[in-house]
Amino acid sequence: MSYGIPSAEPSADIPVCPRHPDRPSYVRCQRCGRPACPECQRAAAVGFQCVDCVNEQKRATPAYRSAYGGALAVGKPWVTYLIIALCVLVYVLQWVVPGDAVYQQFAFANVLAEREPWRMLTAAFLHSQSFLLHIVLNMYTLWIFGQALEPLLGRVRYLVVYLLSAIGGSVGFLLLTPDYPPVGVVGASGAIFGLFGAMLVVQRQRGGDTRQLWVLIAINGAIGFFIQGIAWQAHLGGLITGGLAAAAIAYAPRGKNQTFLQVGGLVLVAALLAIVTWFRVNAG
Repeated sequence: MSYGIPSAEPSADIPVCPRHPDRPSYVRCQRCGRPACPECQRAAAVGFQCVDCVNEQKRATPAYRSAYGGALAVGKPWVTYLIIALCVLVYVLQWVVPGDAVYQQFAFANVLAEREPWRMLTAAFLHSQSFLLHIVLNMYTLWIFGQALEPLLGRVRYLVVYLLSAIGGSVGFLLLTPDYPPVGVVGASGAIFGLFGAMLVVQRQRGGDTRQLWVLIAINGAIGFFIQGIAWQAHLGGLITGGLAAAAIAYAPRGKNQTFLQVGGLVLVAALLAIVTWFRVNAG
């Protein structure tokens, strides 16, 4: 003979969770007033809300966008911090990995453009081991301009501008430097000059004063002509590329097609870099 105790079914007088009718619930949603079991409760400013009301609020809340269509980058400039952290990590590896292997595998030189084109990007994450200020000044400048540009453009657009500018710096070096003797180039300077160009375009589009930016660009650009070992060619390539990429973002008409036009403009900038590189490699 079995003496098992049967499970009690909720009666009509006991409130139950609409999503789980077999579960009695004496906690009610502060928004709709329906009962909600512990699994369906979500903490609110006062009391709890049910999961259905929370999801409905999320759908009804508009997604806030920056002036250029990107998701509003509130808080810390995480993309900028990520780039800085990656550059610092690679710099540590340059010291730790024996045989100068990191430099040999990822630095860019014109003679490598055809068979190892990825170096045109990876070189932007390496820095000179013989000149500590190289990485220090680059990262400080990146931190300053990243805090201003990342919230304006949105994180994804900002990252694309930075990466295109890094490649553009290598393309500038490829175009304006002889292939022989082979010269390696490393550093984030081309990408940072791209941020200079991007800030210049954004400031102009917003109607801001650009005189101080022009002075900054002129001073930093002139340094490359007077100090040996600085690749002014990469600076110029990055500056132009960053300006073009930012123009594709900033001057795209607002509306439902804004993102489509921006993506199209950025693809055109990338295609231009690829075409110029192809012609230079095959003409050389």
